[in-house]
Amino acid sequence: MKKVITVNEAKRLVREGKSPESVLESAILTPSARDFLNESKRITHSSVKLSVPANDDLFGEPIIPDHEFKWETGKDPKTKDEIRRFYYSPEVTRVREMMAHIGDRMWKREYTDGNGGNLTVRVGDNLVLCTPTLVSKGFMKADDMALIDLDGNQIAGRLKRTSEAMTHLAIMKRQPKAKACCHAHPPHATAFAVAKVQPPTCLIPEAEVFLGQIGLAEYRTPGTPANADEVGRVGVDHMSILMINHGVITWGKDIEDAYWKMENTESYCKTIWVASQLGKELTPIKGSEAIELIELRKSLGMDDKREGLKECELCDNSDFRPGFFSQMSAACAVPGQEKDEDVEELVQAITTEVFSQLSSDVCSCS
Repeated sequence: MKKVITVNEAKRLVREGKSPESVLESAILTPSARDFLNESKRITHSSVKLSVPANDDLFGEPIIPDHEFKWETGKDPKTKDEIRRFYYSPEVTRVREMMAHIGDRMWKREYTDGNGGNLTVRVGDNLVLCTPTLVSKGFMKADDMALIDLDGNQIAGRLKRTSEAMTHLAIMKRQPKAKACCHAHPPHATAFAVAKVQPPTCLIPEAEVFLGQIGLAEYRTPGTPANADEVGRVGVDHMSILMINHGVITWGKDIEDAYWKMENTESYCKTIWVASQLGKELTPIKGSEAIELIELRKSLGMDDKREGLKECELCDNSDFRPGFFSQMSAACAVPGQEKDEDVEELVQAITTEVFSQLSSDVCSCS
C-alpha cells in the first residue's frame, strides 16, 4: 500500500532534494500536498537562467534613454496603404504602446477618473497620435490610438479621437519643442487650478530645473477653440499649465517626458500645500541661485521665460498668499509701501476678542 504524503511531508522531501515531479508520481497525496508540489514545479520551470547576451555592450559607451520620435521632414504618408504601413511600423507601434502604458500609469496614480485625461504625440510634419474619447486611460490598448493631423482631422483609427486634442495641437503649433502633451486631473495640482492659485517658485531646485515656472491659463470651456487658444498661448512659455477650474496639461520632447512633468507638477503642488500648513514662512532660494538653475535648464535644452529678469524678480512670490516672505521682493520694495501696522493691530484685537468670547462660552457651560 502506498504511503499517503501530507503537505508537511511533501515540503520535507523537496527540501531534501527530491524533485516535485518524482514525488507527484510515486505517492498518494493529500489535496494540499498536491497543490504545493504543482506550484513548486511551476516555479522551478519558470526560473530565469542567467546568460550573457551575444551582443554584450555592458562596457560600451553609456547612453541616455531617448524616447523622442524623429520623423523625416517632408515624408508624411499620404495614401491609405502608406498610412497603414506607417501606423503599424515598429517605430510608431512602440509610441502607441508607450501611450497605452502611460495612460495606465496615470489611472493607477489617480490622475484621471472615468474617461478623463488624454495624450498626444507628434509623429510627422502634420501627423499626431491621439488617445480616443470615452475610454478609460487605465484600459487603453495600443491599437486604440487615433492618427490625426494638426488641424484635428482624423486620418486613421477605429476609435474617435478625444475632443480635447485641439488644445494639445494649439501648443504644438506655437511651440516647436512640444512633441508630446499630457492632460490629467491630479488632485493637488487641480486644487491649485480650482483655487486660481499659481504655485510659487524657487522653493525646490528639482522643480525649477524640470518644470520652471508653472503657468496659469484662464478658464474656457474644455474642447472649444477658445480653450485651445488660451492654453496654446500660455503653453509657449510654460511646460506645465494649470487650467483654471479644469486640470493640468504638460508638454515635453516625448510622451515619457510630458508625463514626468505631470508627476513633477502634482508632487510639487502637494509639497507646497503641505508646507504652507506648517505655520512657517516659505523662504525661497536666492535670486543668484535661481539663475544657476535656469542655466542648468538651458543646458538640458529647456528654455525659461524668466531668463533676463533681475535677481530680485526671479523669486518674487508675493502673490502666492498674504504675508509670504520673499527676500527678493524686499530687495525690490518701493519706499513708502511698508507693512500697515494699523491693520496688524486691528487683526490682533479681533483675534483677542474671539478667543475671549470662546473662553467665556466654555466657562458658562462648565
